Amino acid sequence: MTALTLSTAAAPGLRADAIVIGVAKGAKGPVVAPGAEAVDKAYDGRLAGVLETLGASGAEGEVTKLPAPAGFKAPLVVAVGLGATPEKDAEYDGEALRKAAGVAARALAGSKKAAFALPLGDSGAVGAVSEGVLLGAYAFEVYKDNGKDAKDAKKNGKAPLAEAALLGGKPRDKEHKAAIERAAAVAEELNRARDLINTPPNDLNPESFAAIATAAGKEHGIKVQVLDEKALTKGGYGGILGVGAGSAAGPRLVKLSYTHSKADKHLALVGKGITYDSGGISLKPAGHNETMKCDMSGAAAVFAAVVAAARLGLRVNITGWLALAENMPSGSATRPGDVLRMYSGKTVEVLNTDAEGRLVLADALWAASQEKPDAIVDVATLTGAMVLALGNRTFGVMANDDAFRSAIVEAAEEVGEASWPMPLPEHLRKGMDSPTADIANMGERMGGGLVAGLFLQEFVGEGITWAHLDIAGPAFNEGGPFGYTPKGGTGSAVRTLVRLAELTAVGDLG
Repeated sequence: MTALTLSTAAAPGLRADAIVIGVAKGAKGPVVAPGAEAVDKAYDGRLAGVLETLGASGAEGEVTKLPAPAGFKAPLVVAVGLGATPEKDAEYDGEALRKAAGVAARALAGSKKAAFALPLGDSGAVGAVSEGVLLGAYAFEVYKDNGKDAKDAKKNGKAPLAEAALLGGKPRDKEHKAAIERAAAVAEELNRARDLINTPPNDLNPESFAAIATAAGKEHGIKVQVLDEKALTKGGYGGILGVGAGSAAGPRLVKLSYTHSKADKHLALVGKGITYDSGGISLKPAGHNETMKCDMSGAAAVFAAVVAAARLGLRVNITGWLALAENMPSGSATRPGDVLRMYSGKTVEVLNTDAEGRLVLADALWAASQEKPDAIVDVATLTGAMVLALGNRTFGVMANDDAFRSAIVEAAEEVGEASWPMPLPEHLRKGMDSPTADIANMGERMGGGLVAGLFLQEFVGEGITWAHLDIAGPAFNEGGPFGYTPKGGTGSAVRTLVRLAELTAVGDLG
């Protein structure tokens, strides 16, 4: 991962491959953002005009490269767009800084060192720029032949930016140091989630995912319990077993327990972990299978959030539940029309085996409920209906408590993740009535994302505050990279979950 440093050095004398500055959209053209005063001075105060001549406007995501002025040890200046200038006396928005830093880090792939002279008004800005650099520099190159050595990798432009110095950061300032350390912990675990999501299903199955979680638990002092097929059968986890029945790779339920000696709150996180989703007997149509390695993004997010919380030493007890299975068609697979007896004791008529995520989550939600946590949040790439409703960059939030739902949406906004509150209309529940079982796994087609949420609600223990995050849209980016978001696995919801844990730790959540 890119190394981060805080630096009080002056931009002209700093040895680096490039100096990164911010440029915003002003009423009369581009405006050079704070932090780049030394660079602007070297251009005799005419840097904004030079950038405008080169076509720069300051728009978000825009990158303009120009030779560094005489006397600079760095040969290149990279101007990155911040979007609209803030109102008078206001600081630049943290998400604007995060995106700009991410764009610059990606543009500088192959470089050894870059100095970031972006606006660092406070520790929040330090954290935002740090996160942007670390997330923007991410690359998944494990399965590519990038050359035989590091020199070839750099020549081919494949190596991520090796080091980033944040100019204006104060190495001895406790808040600045804490901000950069938090950013490193969160970004490193988020990038680990991206790696898991991007790993092909022939290398990542429930067993290997469980092994990765076990190893991370040992490293970071997290207790890990893995239930295999035998234990799941003995415990009566019919949902997880039913989904995994068609695969040669058996299912797993992984429990990660992070505890703090002074914690007085307990947060449970539940993640959908379908390591590959063919749809089962209800096979997905051609063109819908190729990216289904990403159907474990919820479990990856929960895993990353628990480990990040442990690394940060948050004063809260967190239990993460990874409901892992591979949904495949075979002679032993669950059929449409089969009835599964869930861990809760309820029976479910399976009308569509491609509505499998809610089945594994149902067992894990009931298991989490048995510990009576203060709140449960589940995360899942659950429904295509949510993508139709909110698009590819926004996840939906449903909950059995309006205040809790609002708190999650606010937390997501605070860390720069787009979310939207969604309802749980009670009239849609009737569509899941079954003449054979207690409930069916399908209901009305319209409002399918809300129907899925209502199904999950049936398996939350009485009196427990619960929320459901449907990340089907933003979990996997099939388009080009933007901001600090790469192509492929994004790590959606990790930062929201970590922020929820922080708020819970200090008693500011619900």
